[in-house]
Amino acid sequence: MFLVPTALVFSLLPRLAFAQSFAITSGPATDQVLQRDEAGKAVVNLSGTALSLNNKPLEIRAIGINGVLPSDWAPAGKIAADKWSAKITLPTGGPYRVEVRSNNIVQSVTNLLVGDLWVLGGQSNMEGVGNLIDVEPPHGLVHSFDQSDQWGLAQEPLHNLPGAADRVHWRKNKEGIALRLEGTALAEFIANRKKGAGLGLAFAAEMVRRTGVPIGLLPCAHGGTSMDQWSPDLRDKAGDSLYGATIRRVKLAGGKVRGMLWYQGESDANPNAASGFQAKFERLVAAFRSDLGDPGMRFYYVQVGRYVNSQNQLEWNEVQEMQRKAEKTIPQSGMVASVDLSLDDAIHIGTRDQKRLGRRLANLAAIDLFGTTVPGVRRGPRPVSAKLDGSTLRVTFSDVNGRLTSQGRISGFSIHDSAGAPIPAIFQATFDHVNHAMVVLHLGAKIPDGATLRYGFGKDPYCNVRDQADMAAPVFGPMVIER
Repeated sequence: MFLVPTALVFSLLPRLAFAQSFAITSGPATDQVLQRDEAGKAVVNLSGTALSLNNKPLEIRAIGINGVLPSDWAPAGKIAADKWSAKITLPTGGPYRVEVRSNNIVQSVTNLLVGDLWVLGGQSNMEGVGNLIDVEPPHGLVHSFDQSDQWGLAQEPLHNLPGAADRVHWRKNKEGIALRLEGTALAEFIANRKKGAGLGLAFAAEMVRRTGVPIGLLPCAHGGTSMDQWSPDLRDKAGDSLYGATIRRVKLAGGKVRGMLWYQGESDANPNAASGFQAKFERLVAAFRSDLGDPGMRFYYVQVGRYVNSQNQLEWNEVQEMQRKAEKTIPQSGMVASVDLSLDDAIHIGTRDQKRLGRRLANLAAIDLFGTTVPGVRRGPRPVSAKLDGSTLRVTFSDVNGRLTSQGRISGFSIHDSAGAPIPAIFQATFDHVNHAMVVLHLGAKIPDGATLRYGFGKDPYCNVRDQADMAAPVFGPMVIER
């Protein structure tokens, strides 16, 4: 048996005791993504305890794990009253290891990234209900602050409601009491999940591919929730409300984010709630910006897509039209369409097309935030006018990337009389040979005065107009037909 010399044991004791007493008690967590400022930098603040080591000098440094930003030790003050604090500024990038030392003993925080944080909010199509097959793979520069308030590598499924830290996400038992899943029960839930793929990871991975800027995701969505359940009036309920829980998590992650990705509206597309949707939506965006102290916070959202069911409610189209119009009434916002995408069940976008939807949102963010340095795209087809020209109806779009396209026969347009009843008049639709942002509808019947044009009428239309950047035309209408 090997024996440690007695002299060596006693010589190690002071250092071992010091290592135990010198500790980091406050600062970023391992794997955390820090929101960079306008200059592309983030300040890392660390503090801790150091018992019986007053007046000892303190040093700090940052090391780029990938070989970037090796830095020498820099003075960071002295230990006083058994406590210490230090800070260092990091540029966009990473991962970094930040180290502090005193008396040759080192403590560290590892795998830090500096980049942009994005909140994922809304209901089930943001939570993600796509089949967990061929999901977006993890990316080393995309981390997630999961719903249990733990930082780690982002991977599908991003959302985990039963194990969330906030009570508002918990399941209710037979007695109606909300309970958090823990231990074996939570492990079994996670192991048996078959659905949960969303758009957030695809968005983040695409942003990193285009810009090299690390991304942190804050999943906060909850399936089946309405605008009233997201009301900022419930902010004081903190983790017992969706709005309060989201604000709490943003503050826990550092208090600042680059923006929010939002997909919600299905729960409000009904006779009781549809008429008030746009006002509530605009108020929600304003509240998030105010409470997070960022009036220019980017807010990108998805126009609700298809729903295969027997109820042909006009309120579905009403909410879609309000979402389309809100793009002009909400500054620093943008919308992408989803009506052309495939489903994995009656209402939830499938995994393959969730990834496409994430990339569409990345198109908006890239052109808005990196337009001068990163190749971006226009927002995608936006309807401008519908003008009658003899036996044709010419529909003009703006913001088209390249030219309008479709897979197979152009589909999705319909003409309606002044009372809203469909008029069977379109026998063919083509793309104009000269104006690549125009659809020409060929008519086989006369159009009465007061007629309107719609695209995506009903809850389950077949729509397939896109541009060459895969940005889809949104549901719109009724649009007045000009003569």
